[in-house]
Amino acid sequence: MRHWLMKSEPEEYGWNDLIRDGATEWTGVRNHAAANHLRKMAVGDRAFFYHSGKERGVVGVMEVSRAARKDGAEGNWVSVEVRTLEPLPRLVTLSEFKAEPRLADMAILRQSRLSVAPVSADEWDVILKLARD
Repeated sequence: MRHWLMKSEPEEYGWNDLIRDGATEWTGVRNHAAANHLRKMAVGDRAFFYHSGKERGVVGVMEVSRAARKDGAEGNWVSVEVRTLEPLPRLVTLSEFKAEPRLADMAILRQSRLSVAPVSADEWDVILKLARD
């Protein structure tokens, strides 16, 4: 199982929307690197739901429930389906990511505009620990 971080602006589609819907098609990714990450996702992979915009932080955990398929009629873009697993006990902010040395190599910190990025198993555990402390 792989781990990921997937960003969305809460004003467009937020964690509460996913809770309401139960699952959603993660569409509209139009960055080649992010789309390549979507292609690597497998059913059962876990992903952090990250609110971008004003809030900037991880709010919950999702599961990939369907692997990549074509998104839209033009281009080589893809989408995956995700479903809600659990909210985090508290928001883990971007500031906390930057302050935590064990997260220094995270893709989100190296490529801040990347909307879908891998998360190592160690990084995953650190973020979960931060959320529960």
